[in-house]
Order: sequence, then C-alpha cells, then structure tokens
Amino acid sequence: MTISRPRRALGALAAVAAGILTTLSAAPFQLWWLAPIAAGLVYAGLPSLTARQAAWRGWCYGLGLFGSGASWVYVSIHDYGYTGVPLALALTTLFVAALALFFAVTLGLYRRLIGPRLAPLTFAGAWVLGEALRTWLFTGFPWLLLGSGQVDAPLAPWAPVGGVHLLSLIVALSGALGVTFLQRRWWAALPLAALWLLPLALPGQWTRPAGEPVQVALLQGNLPQLIKWTPEGQRTAIDTYLRMTAALEADVDVVIWPEAALPMFADQATPVLDQARRLLPADSTLVTGILQRDDQGHYYNSVIEAAASGGEYRKRHLVPFGEYLPLESLLRGAIAFFDLPMPAMTPGPADQAPLRVAGTRIGNAICYEIIYADLVAEQARRAEMILTVSNDTWFGASLGPLQHLQMARLRALENGRYVVRATSNGVTALIDPRGRLLQRAPQFEEATLVGEVVPMDGLTPFTRTGSWPVWLLAVLLVLPGLRLHRKP
Repeated sequence: MTISRPRRALGALAAVAAGILTTLSAAPFQLWWLAPIAAGLVYAGLPSLTARQAAWRGWCYGLGLFGSGASWVYVSIHDYGYTGVPLALALTTLFVAALALFFAVTLGLYRRLIGPRLAPLTFAGAWVLGEALRTWLFTGFPWLLLGSGQVDAPLAPWAPVGGVHLLSLIVALSGALGVTFLQRRWWAALPLAALWLLPLALPGQWTRPAGEPVQVALLQGNLPQLIKWTPEGQRTAIDTYLRMTAALEADVDVVIWPEAALPMFADQATPVLDQARRLLPADSTLVTGILQRDDQGHYYNSVIEAAASGGEYRKRHLVPFGEYLPLESLLRGAIAFFDLPMPAMTPGPADQAPLRVAGTRIGNAICYEIIYADLVAEQARRAEMILTVSNDTWFGASLGPLQHLQMARLRALENGRYVVRATSNGVTALIDPRGRLLQRAPQFEEATLVGEVVPMDGLTPFTRTGSWPVWLLAVLLVLPGLRLHRKP
C-alpha cells in the first residue's frame, strides 16, 4: 500500500507531537494520561508503513521527545560548559538527533521483521526492547522512559511488580489497544480495562518497617557552580556547610551533605569534616558526597561516612562527558566543553556493601545512578533505605531537576524503600516507599530539610528480580509476530 506524501508528512508531525506529549506526561507537568495517547499516535497506521517510513516516524518521535524533554542539555553545555550559543545549540541538536535514532531503529526493525499478527502485543514488546537497548547501549540513557511519568497514575501499583519497564509495556499496549478499539474492534476494551483495573487488586505495600525511625537533616548549600572549584568557591563551600551544620537545632541521627559538597578531595577535607563532626552531638553521624583519590592516580565520586572507620560508596555508573570523556584522545582540547578542569573518574567496584549508619543499612545511588532501575534494585536488596546525593546545579532552571526527582520517586515505589535525596540546589526531598513526597526543600535556595524516615524490610517482586522478567516477556510478545518467510 502506497502512502501519499501529505499523509506521511502528517504522520511525521503526529510523531513529533507524540514525543512532546510523552514529555508532558512526566514531571513537572505530570499529565500521565497523555502517555498512552502518545503511544497510540505512534502506533496508528504503523502497519501500512514500510520499514524506512516506520524508522522515519520513530526518529520524529525521538526528536519531539528529547527536543522537548532533554533540552536541559543546552543549559549544561552553554551555562556551565563554557560554550557559545551557536555551538551549544549545535551540540544539543546533535545529542537529540542521535538519541532519536533509538526509536528509528526500534520501529524500523519492527516493520521489517514483524507482521500484522497480534499487532498491539508485538508493538508493546518491541517498544520495551527498544527501551532496554537505550538503557544499556553506550552506557545507557534511560531518561524519559514511557513509564516514568506513571508514579502518580492508576498504573503505579504495577511498579513494584515489574519496574519502570513493565509500566512502559502497559502504557504502550494501552495506546495500541486504544487505537484498535477506535477501529471498531470492540474486543480491545476487555484487555484494556484489565490492565488499568488490576492494580486495584495489587498490594498497596510490599515491605514493612524494620526498626525505629531515623531522624535525618539534609543540607542544601545552593553554591554557585561557576566558581565552585576556585579557591573562593572552596572557602564559600566550607563556610556554608559548617555554618549550616552548626545551626541545626534538632537532635538528628544523620546529617547529609550533597554530592561533592566540598570542592576538594577527601584527604584534603579531613580537617573540615573533623570540625563538622565536633559541631554535632556524639551520637550523630555526618555523611557527605565527596571526591576521593588513591595512590594509583584513580579518582572516585563517592559518598562517605565522615569518621575514621566510616564506610564509603564509590559511584559505579559514570556520566559520559561529565565524569569521563569518551574518545578522549580525539576530543580533548577540541572545544572548551571537552576540556573542563575535572579529573577523569574511575568507576567503583560492582559489589559494594551498603553504608551502616545509625543502625540502618543504606544503599546508595549518586546523582545519575538513580535513573538506573536495576542498579538501585541491586542496592535495595541489601539495604533498608536508599540515599541519593546529587548536584543538579548543572541542570539550571530547566526541566531536568524535576524529572530527576520523579525518577527517584519511582525508585522508591519500585523497591518499597524510603529514598533520601540530598542535592546542591534542589530538589532535596524525602520520599516514602509508595513514591510520595513527604517533604521537599525549595529550589535555588539555601535550605535545611529535617525529617523522619523508617528502615524497611522485605523485597518487592521487582527488587528480587530486576527488569529481566519484563524484558523476557517483551521477547515472548514479539515472537508470534515474526515473519518467518518474507514475501517477494
């Protein structure tokens, strides 16, 4: 069947609109009901397209999604990467266009390899396999997954069962079934209703309290990023966090400073951390994000318990171009953005024990790591709560910090754990095991957030298994539609 040029152009525009609707379904807009509509717009008419046309539609969807939802990259490159407007725009456009290729590959292969049989199921399976590829390939970028915006939706109880990828599968299937229903195939109403009503029968809470509440104080220094690593910035950071620590009135169990709170290495910060500990009651513990270095010349982005025998966690999943430079021999010195004055980080080991603080086992996810559902689930298996420290100053006043917060909320829901989130300038927050915000500090202000969290015991189904059962389910959904024999 030949599709006219105007219809192809209309389909491309609809795909771009679908990408924008997906952004609107997530934070800060949180119009979660737009996600199935977006999936339906991508699915509608897909069987009538060639593989090349389907790939074009996927790429247009990706342009709409990342062009609207990941525009914060421009802020990082321009405002903090010492890059002019034209080059920052060019690099942001390249970033968006490259990420959009994931959807081009997914839909192109879908049309080339999969026939019309059980089309709604095969479409949902292919979508999740595309997300799995984006989560893993080139270190992964699982930002704005289709299910990420469902933390406040009726589908939210599915998250502890199968995580964000199960939410994505259900949203994609809902969109495809919705289109099928509008095509007067009334049977689609039954599975569609089941997907949205079954959460009513799922447990509201999979985990249980494991001990007494822990009083925490999160310090948000709101330090200017552009001078942070200068001598003036070091003095400002030391003065700010010591002053905020001294001003604590509540008798807290744990005081938490954010990622790289002090712009220096841990061995240089020892006198400052000792002074901070002396400002606290004897039974209070200071935990901070900080950079570490060893005798072999390795550098680590870490969280440490500021004590002589305190525990540590070293970040495992590093940020490309932020904490290390891919193809360094080719890119270093090309432009200022690729020559930032930061040492290349080394990833921490895979098997790291949780911190033991205030009698509680605390799993860790530093900044970007909180967007990796399986990494956090691995931490949650051995921990009673999750701590994530972050420096979201790099996002500026964009959508990034609020999207980042929403993904932290989803990690809490998936694992039935409190999530304690300490950031440099927002959004610092306490999140309960159902993903609900208990407290949050205002953005772009110096703030101290004091509250109570509870250690939790027990494992959700997702914490036990991670994402692989959903990925396996996606493969099984795709298999019946595979074309075993191609027609000439």
